[in-house]
Amino acid sequence: MLKKTIASGALSTSAPGNYSLNKAPHAQRGVTLIELMVGIALGLLVVAVAMGALMVSRGVTGTVSDASGIQQQGAYAMRLFGQQLRQAGSLRLNRNPGTVVAAELYLAPVAFETKATSATPLYSFDATKSEQIISGTAAPVTLVVGYRRYTEPTFISATDVSPSRNCLGGPADSSNHERLESTFWVSSKNELRCAGNPNPALASPPTDTDGQPVLQNVANFQVRYLVQNNTAGNPTLSQVDASGVTNWAQVQAVEVCLVLYGAEAMDLPAGSNYTDCDGTAVDMSTLTGVRARRMHVPFRNVFQLRSQGLIGTVL
Repeated sequence: MLKKTIASGALSTSAPGNYSLNKAPHAQRGVTLIELMVGIALGLLVVAVAMGALMVSRGVTGTVSDASGIQQQGAYAMRLFGQQLRQAGSLRLNRNPGTVVAAELYLAPVAFETKATSATPLYSFDATKSEQIISGTAAPVTLVVGYRRYTEPTFISATDVSPSRNCLGGPADSSNHERLESTFWVSSKNELRCAGNPNPALASPPTDTDGQPVLQNVANFQVRYLVQNNTAGNPTLSQVDASGVTNWAQVQAVEVCLVLYGAEAMDLPAGSNYTDCDGTAVDMSTLTGVRARRMHVPFRNVFQLRSQGLIGTVL
């Protein structure tokens, strides 16, 4: 039988492996200077790795955001050009041009109106004057688009309203203008600007204060015209700039090219090329000024004019 004795606060036993409660604990000691320095170095290494990952992530996010912004601006520009150019040359369909009463309602005569006189002579409409429909200059590059403005009844208004607007959203329904006009050009501040009626006469060439900016960061803006030539009964199409157009009534379509650049500076390796509006390759890593170290994206589209075939060959 194992016998235990408690005395003086100590526990003793004759069995091997038993410990005494009054045994002194081991003395504690702090870290050495070397251990502290190793810990700080490891901490700084972790912070450096985290900061590097953060900077890489920020760079990727900035690049993606920049590319997305350029794509949005390019898509908006092409919608704007498409809206105006596809209307160029359009006429008003007058559903009651005379006093003739048809036997059947759906056999009533209708007619396209090719002329309309405005109280503001500058904005009268004459479809036989092709410069009122499409025109432009090659140096500097400008594009002028015009088409018939008219009002008609709608269920959302007690009075007639105009379903069409120029590039600035005008003129108002109460305006007496019979023609819509939009003029596009790029300012010295690399802004695509637009002017439209009602507006004072533009300078020639337009200045940085004419019209309103509709797009920023424009590196290049080029307009080429698809001209149909029916000489000797052999119709051909040629692509020329404004200086090569001898008869604006023969312009069947317009090609618009824009090159937009981003606002985010980035590291671009040599050979980071894009194709400019004239078909040449441009190395973005060699650009200077406000376009240095910026992403460049070209946008190009061809828009057919709505009624130009009729106007150019018949009227």
